[in-house]
Amino acid sequence: MKKLVFILFALAVYNLHAQDADRVAKAPEVKEGDGPFTQLIIRGVMLIDGTGAPPVGPVDIVVRQNRIVSIQSLGLPTPGMSSNASRTKLEAGGKEVNAEGMYLMPGFIDCHAHTGGNQAPFAEYVFKLWMAHGVTTICDPGSGNGIEWQVDQRNKSAKNLITAPRIKAYAFFGMGSTTPISTPEQARAWVRDNKLKGADGVKFGGQRPDIMEAALDENKKLGLRSECHHAQPFVARWNVVNSAKAGLTSMEHWYGLPEALFDNQTVQNFPLDYNYTNEQDRFSEAGRLWKQAAAPYSAKWNEVMNTLLKLDFTLDPTFNIYEASRDLHKARRAEWHETYTLPSLWNFYQPSLISHGSYWHSWGTEQEVAWRENYRLWMIFINEYKNRGGRVTTGSDSGFIFQLYGFAYIRELELLREAGFHPLEVIRSATLNGAQALGMDKDTGSVEIGKLADFVIVDANPLENLQVLYGTGAIKLTPENKVVRVGGVKYTIKDGIIYDAQKLLSDVKKMVDDEKAKTGFVLKQPGN
Repeated sequence: MKKLVFILFALAVYNLHAQDADRVAKAPEVKEGDGPFTQLIIRGVMLIDGTGAPPVGPVDIVVRQNRIVSIQSLGLPTPGMSSNASRTKLEAGGKEVNAEGMYLMPGFIDCHAHTGGNQAPFAEYVFKLWMAHGVTTICDPGSGNGIEWQVDQRNKSAKNLITAPRIKAYAFFGMGSTTPISTPEQARAWVRDNKLKGADGVKFGGQRPDIMEAALDENKKLGLRSECHHAQPFVARWNVVNSAKAGLTSMEHWYGLPEALFDNQTVQNFPLDYNYTNEQDRFSEAGRLWKQAAAPYSAKWNEVMNTLLKLDFTLDPTFNIYEASRDLHKARRAEWHETYTLPSLWNFYQPSLISHGSYWHSWGTEQEVAWRENYRLWMIFINEYKNRGGRVTTGSDSGFIFQLYGFAYIRELELLREAGFHPLEVIRSATLNGAQALGMDKDTGSVEIGKLADFVIVDANPLENLQVLYGTGAIKLTPENKVVRVGGVKYTIKDGIIYDAQKLLSDVKKMVDDEKAKTGFVLKQPGN
């Protein structure tokens, strides 16, 4: 059993209800970070508030008991503002952060964040990679650890007993059931039990229409949220429009969306020797799917988009998780792998018949060209959905296909920019839109008076170059012809507790180094 790789998605698709609470070690209960404080003042920072408003600054942001109480403009950005007598005074027991020349944003929200697996079996490793990249909230859509495991880590994070983002805990539909769910009544019963166990929502993968309808209806009645990866084995009978009408609140990736856009066929144009279990088949053909959908701005295309908009449906594209499909070499050679990717995770990424998403059995030019066109059409839909007022969030689905936790989240921001989002729209998708989708926008998602002190602070302008948010920073040439690194998140603040983002990355590096020393691992490219 230990040699078998846990295929994440198969749980939802095939009702393999196994769960293993020991497959990922829980984060240690240790006090890290600085604070919280009775008073916290961020001095002289440029503010990007997450609402879509342009940057403003310098400002002082004053926090009391983990709530923003004041955002004080310091006037024109001229020298000497630090001596302004009208600024809020630091009180005894308070903490002051000099952030002059830096940029502050709301804490980032990852709406699709699996907490490890056999490939990354330490929650501390995953949590610190997210926090090092400014992610202060995640939605964990079931990770095979069991809902009790997720709820435990969620509750400890809420009390800041562990170093971790806030967690919204969703369970895979059917997870933990002793028998396959085969009737609407069983579906409703499972959803009720899921809420009793403390879940915040349900992650669906696809089921028979009557079971999906019953489960979504019950989930909606209970006031829980939901998301779905519409699997190909079910999508011919139940696509995104069906789900949205039945009460699904968000979808990840794009499965089920092109199928809803078919106007000259009813099923994907599968080759006659196709085998869904063979992931080379599955992913190579997925790269040809958007060309089979209705053309952008056609009647059918607009009909589906308008239906989803009317239902206030959320799209969480997770562009990054399939980027290797259009450029395998780039994803495989990302500079952070050598330092921050665990040996077990690197091995999981390699061409494999049993590892989910390791479909590099025979991948080359033809597949990548098809996927580039796939992205073009997919991005047109996502960008136009945003333009018409639809909610688009940011999710990473890391831990698969050469996408590393934290780093992949920043790559997702870049891909939203490629899709046509203004950098301010990118930040809003990563913050306020995510908070709205998870029902947390009264407390998080934007920097406004009354909200919680969840912030990302970086010493470079992320609107000019989103790459400064990577833990490795961005490359820049100085006037003296010297190559330097700029950026990298400086501070991640969650619940008013200040975390040194680079210290978190150092902790991750040590974990990786220890595993390499223990196993004698040397990172090699496949086939070498």
